[in-house]
Amino acid sequence: MSNTWKTRLRTCVQNACVAEVSAVKPGNVSPAHSFANATADDFVASAKAIAPVIADVSAATIGQTILQAVAATQRVVDHNTNLGIILLLTPLAAVPEDTLLEDGIEDVLKQLSVEDAVLTYRAIQRASPGGLGNAETQDVDSQPTIDLRACMKLAADRDLIAAQYTNGFHDVLHVGLPLLLQTAKWDGKFQYRAAWLAVRLLAEFGDSLIARKCGKDISDEAQNLAQQVVDSGWPHQAGTDPVYMQLDRFLKLDGNRRNPGTTADMIAALFFAALRNGHCRFNELTNELMFIHD
Repeated sequence: MSNTWKTRLRTCVQNACVAEVSAVKPGNVSPAHSFANATADDFVASAKAIAPVIADVSAATIGQTILQAVAATQRVVDHNTNLGIILLLTPLAAVPEDTLLEDGIEDVLKQLSVEDAVLTYRAIQRASPGGLGNAETQDVDSQPTIDLRACMKLAADRDLIAAQYTNGFHDVLHVGLPLLLQTAKWDGKFQYRAAWLAVRLLAEFGDSLIARKCGKDISDEAQNLAQQVVDSGWPHQAGTDPVYMQLDRFLKLDGNRRNPGTTADMIAALFFAALRNGHCRFNELTNELMFIHD
């Protein structure tokens, strides 16, 4: 890997993460909304910590990089801010420089090993994310005996991030990224791009973190409220802000337990894809992703 490409990857990782947390989205941390134990500054510090680590990844070092990125995060914050982002961005960053993400990600995933699983399990244990529970086989608190992709397949029906390892990052590259590119055609309302993306993803997939922490009923209600926002035509249809605010208020109840964290992680991943593939640039004044013509 050339130093030039490594520098570009580092910039893409950091800017994608900063753009994600800087954008106001329903229920998530942003500069305008902190949790009791987490602020936007925590996520920005985490982004700066993991960027050089992930930029150094190769297809042969996925698990090692995931573990190192978690360790780097823990040197700057004392709580889990970005495990999902690390799990998503690391394989994407391993796609070779001369290959589009959608063309190269499958080859990266096919090379995942048992050692990658062992190191990734260690990273997950170290990050200690909320609401994991226990699995019947290859539980995260055990020693895995199959490769990382096979481990992820066991969780794919209940975890959207695990599903990306199984489906070749389809939901990032073939659902989320096209939705982002669709906003390039918007006539105004650009400040709502990230929130609209979050609503669309939440309506389409629900949120794995909400389901783990709060159960199926709350998760289904969040997904239904997101679908109502989609159906309303927000943000372009006049008079639809109350529908969006209803979703935002619902997600902010019960402390931050209803935080759609998986949705935020997916947005960071599709922001990375847009930057890495050259669809967007990062505005350092506003911490926003902008299309080249904006």
